[in-house]
Amino acid sequence: MYFTAQGIHTKQAHKGIPEGRVEEEQGRKGFFGPVSHLIRKQASTRWKTIDGPLKPRMFDLVKADASGKRQRLLFNKDISIYNQWIKPNEAKQLTAFRNADGDSIYFAHIGTGKLLTEYGIFDYRPGDYIVIPKCFGHIFLPDANSQFLLIESKTGSFNEPDRGMVGKNAVYDTAQLVLPNLEELHAYLKKNNLSCIEVDVKHTDQITRFEYEECIFDILGWKGDLFPFKLNMDQLMPLMSHRSHLPPSAHTTFVAPNFVVCSFVPRPIEFDDDALKVPFYHQNIDYDEVLFYHNGDFFSRSNLHSGMMSFHPAGFPHGPHPKAFEKIKGMEFTNEYAVMIDSRYPLERDPSMDTLEVQNYWQSWKS
Repeated sequence: MYFTAQGIHTKQAHKGIPEGRVEEEQGRKGFFGPVSHLIRKQASTRWKTIDGPLKPRMFDLVKADASGKRQRLLFNKDISIYNQWIKPNEAKQLTAFRNADGDSIYFAHIGTGKLLTEYGIFDYRPGDYIVIPKCFGHIFLPDANSQFLLIESKTGSFNEPDRGMVGKNAVYDTAQLVLPNLEELHAYLKKNNLSCIEVDVKHTDQITRFEYEECIFDILGWKGDLFPFKLNMDQLMPLMSHRSHLPPSAHTTFVAPNFVVCSFVPRPIEFDDDALKVPFYHQNIDYDEVLFYHNGDFFSRSNLHSGMMSFHPAGFPHGPHPKAFEKIKGMEFTNEYAVMIDSRYPLERDPSMDTLEVQNYWQSWKS
């Protein structure tokens, strides 16, 4: 298609929006495809009623199952998203876990501790993305109860985003990736008299237990380009424009088949007088959008707290809370940490999500 325009329109997206009007972006392929910017009299989020299953949803994961079991939240053929609490384990005989259904990202929301892998040992803390390739054995040993947002890629690996013209060191330098320490693993096991001879393997969502005669953590060394690693949100260098608001895709951290994982971290707010300083109203036509609120002050919405998760399926416009426009005035920096997951294909809700839903969320744009 080719560019054309009618009526009132802006020369630059997200800038110079006429006073008393709103801009709405309608785009294909998740901010990468054809796009139009509509100037509306009022925001499209002013719905009076919604009759049917398609609606914006909010879930409070503070109320999620804390028993230690994985609680599936959203899923499709490419991805499963879980909440998981992991509790301290005083046993000397440990049981490892292997996921044969896909690669995993454990996003550490609450808690600190250690993670044992066959490749070595990590420390973890809030804000860590811990990437565990498919079938790699691992054990979490928390200092206290720890909560993770677990993202499972069922059809391929997690990869770096394409950084394009900003170069390979933008967003995060791969030198920031933290690898497990094999020598420290052996020293830790010996010092604490720990052993692991049991492994639970998840395959087609069923668990099979393997038992060995001797500890599975017997690797003497390794080399290659397949290994577990971690990256903390503090190590991310957000792409910024001081003049115009960038789309969420600019904050992509990991790419997997048919979905992306993005990170929102503190950044300066656009300072041009005519710049839109809050997230723009948009229809992300081809993608379902999930946003997990990790920490900080979530300026684009009110009545949020850490540990909540919004779900905006494709099919309707969404955008900032009306109060965000006043709240942003006088602010020079954002102070929020959040994880966004955009899925190319529709996500299904696990029935267990019903007890976590904030029922009146779809009405929140009215206040």
